[in-house]
Amino acid sequence: MAHVTNGRDSNPKYLGVKSYEGELVKPGEIIVKQRGTKFLPGKNVFVSKDFSIHSKIFGRVMFKYVNKNKQRIDVEYINI
Repeated sequence: MAHVTNGRDSNPKYLGVKSYEGELVKPGEIIVKQRGTKFLPGKNVFVSKDFSIHSKIFGRVMFKYVNKNKQRIDVEYINI
């Protein structure tokens, strides 16, 4: 049997985009779970202490490139 230096297995962290562009979100709903700030907060969103981005209002998600590897997330208000 081969020698394994890391004999442990970690649990999945379930990071990534949870609500994509054009989707409707409710206040407090998670849009992105991330480590660090790959996605930056824009209008009508807030960042929690684990860098997750949440919606402040009911609206439609919008992504916009800031540079080649950073995107800003906005939530556009929708009147229903």
